[in-house]
Amino acid sequence: MALLEVRNLQVNYGPIQAVKGIDLDVEKGTLVALLGANGAGKTTTLRAITGMVKAYGSVHLGETEILGQRGYKTARMGVNMSPEGRLIFAGLTVEENLKAGAYCIKSAKQYQKNMDRVQELFPILRERRRQQAGTLSGGEQQMLAIGRALMADPEILLLDEPSLGLAPLIIQDIFKTLQAIRSEGTTILMVEQNALATLKIADYGYVLELGKISMHGPASQLVRDERLIEAYLGNKK
Repeated sequence: MALLEVRNLQVNYGPIQAVKGIDLDVEKGTLVALLGANGAGKTTTLRAITGMVKAYGSVHLGETEILGQRGYKTARMGVNMSPEGRLIFAGLTVEENLKAGAYCIKSAKQYQKNMDRVQELFPILRERRRQQAGTLSGGEQQMLAIGRALMADPEILLLDEPSLGLAPLIIQDIFKTLQAIRSEGTTILMVEQNALATLKIADYGYVLELGKISMHGPASQLVRDERLIEAYLGNKK
């Protein structure tokens, strides 16, 4: 059984069906990419998994059904999300933002372990810990958003467009860190429009088109798929 199992997931916004009965599996210890154009249903899928929008179907974390749970409950169960646009608390310090991410951690020892891990992954956050989060650069804010999600010590980390609006060198650094996070045992489900860069670090990929899975497979195969290259990698013939 996969760590995260999604079956027949459906989300409606009024008369519009945004997600049309998709299935996907995320194996423990892997990085899985969810790719597609704007409006394909990628963010909605993540929001459904975390309980932020009403959805139908089934979402299992291990053997536990989590679909329909409130966001704070799914976080306590081990599912945590770094949202599109970062949504950090701009008026709080870096350290206060990280503390906010650890609200479900009761053990002081575990809290400190999580804080040490985040600051090792993103050393700049240690340097900037007393700085107001709103004064950070875009790349630093993205690191903070990911670090805040990691403070809950999730079994699976959901990332929504972590490269959005960032310079290529910063994206490269963040993607290297995501590989390190995965190698430490945290499973990742990542929504991205930057298909080529994402497939280079992913284990498996799904492509969403208009709310349906149009293709899926090992990332090493998808990156060579002519349909994907033409549609998403900007190499139309």
